[in-house]
Amino acid sequence: MSFAANAYARTAQSVLSPREAEAAVLIKAARQLESVRDNWNDAGGSLNKALNFNQKVWTLLATGATAPENPLPSEVKDNIAGLSVFVFRRIVDTLVEPKPENLTALININQQVAAGLRT
Repeated sequence: MSFAANAYARTAQSVLSPREAEAAVLIKAARQLESVRDNWNDAGGSLNKALNFNQKVWTLLATGATAPENPLPSEVKDNIAGLSVFVFRRIVDTLVEPKPENLTALININQQVAAGLRT
C-alpha cells in the first residue's frame, strides 16, 4: 500500500465511531471466513487463522457489550451473550469437524450484526 493510502486508512479509522469500528471488524472477519469457505480446497492454514480472528472479535464484542457498566438494556446484553455462545460453539465445531458449510452461519451472523451496528 502506498504512503498516501496508508495515511488515508489511518485517518478513516480515527474518525469511525465505536459502532462503525465494531461493524468494520465484523465485516473483516466475515470476509476472511468467506474467503476460506469459497476457496475451501486451497484454504490450508487459513481456516484456523480466520476462526481465531473471529473468536477474538466476538470475545471483545461480548465482553464489552455485556459489561456491567455498559448502558445497553439487559435484554440486548442477554441476546449478545447468547449469540456469542452460539458463535463460540460453531467455531469449536468447525475446528473439530471442518466443513465449509459450517462457516456460513458465522458469516451471516457477522454481516447481520454489522448491519445492525451501522443503522
